[in-house]
Amino acid sequence: MEVESPAAYTYMGRTFSDHHHSIKDVSSSSAFSDCDSDRSGEFPTASYPSRQLWLSCAAVDNPDDLFRQLVSDLESASPDEQKRAAMEIRLLSKNRPENRLKIARAGAIQPLISLTSSADHQLQEYGVTAILNLSLCDENKELIASSGAIKPLVRALKTGTPTAKENAACALLRLSQFEDQKVVIGRSGAIPLLVDLLECGGFRGKKDASTALFSLCSLKENKIRAVEAGIMKPLVELMADLASNMVDKSAYVLSLLVGVAEGRAALVEEGGIPVLVELVEVGTQRQKEIAASILLQVCEESAAHRTLVAREGAIPPLVALSQSGTSKAKEKAQTLIELLRKPRSGKAAAAASSSS
Repeated sequence: MEVESPAAYTYMGRTFSDHHHSIKDVSSSSAFSDCDSDRSGEFPTASYPSRQLWLSCAAVDNPDDLFRQLVSDLESASPDEQKRAAMEIRLLSKNRPENRLKIARAGAIQPLISLTSSADHQLQEYGVTAILNLSLCDENKELIASSGAIKPLVRALKTGTPTAKENAACALLRLSQFEDQKVVIGRSGAIPLLVDLLECGGFRGKKDASTALFSLCSLKENKIRAVEAGIMKPLVELMADLASNMVDKSAYVLSLLVGVAEGRAALVEEGGIPVLVELVEVGTQRQKEIAASILLQVCEESAAHRTLVAREGAIPPLVALSQSGTSKAKEKAQTLIELLRKPRSGKAAAAASSSS
């Protein structure tokens, strides 16, 4: 099992670095933002007239009795009682960081995990979202993982409502901040489901899936799983759509995947080279830099790939980038230009010709 560090990004308070292709532009930190708490809206007050009372109780200094009662209700034989308790915990932990640890200490995590496996989709959604909100407290993450949350969250990612899937992706992201949990999550079947969400989900689903995949794919075996799950096609399509608001996120995930041979081959097969060359030409400064970095990784190991990149007309925009980009972008562009101008053997040229 090999853990690799991706190209240097500041992300969720952590710095990732790659001594070959570091991306030091601090603006890269905004390409991803940590998954927020429950963003699926409020609940109709008519259905739960006691809600305001419960919420006002949460403002007292010692709401431990309230939390213990809610935990007891989570284990009720009545689905309606379970839903009400899960909903209240979801709301109480949504915008009150101080409640998250107290609710977990009251014993909520295990019964909430049980709810994430419910056949009742609404109950499952409430359970998943409450787990997400509790996971925003760093002190809760290890307990949530060790309590067996990963498999039920993966199941919700497969069978849940759109909101449950999005929140399950966010919760898995939170748990993936432990390196050993990246292994567990990858081996649990989460990655193909995250790729499906990236391809077929709404904008929030795509964003949450890409953020989770970015975290998980710092691990080599997860890179390979993502490639085998067909991630390259949606990544290339999202990067090609400059209006998608997913160009940066997709490019950063791609920058991890081209660290393995399978990723580089899949990128070429899915037609990613022309898309990256276009980004070098017309993208933002950050997009130009990350596109140049990806192309550099692709070209370093393969003369045939260098031929393909040169044939796509990469040298003129790279020359422009080497003169007007950020210092790191200039460095990458110049290195790539030198690679592309190296004499190519007849064998390599023939291989590139046969693949084009």
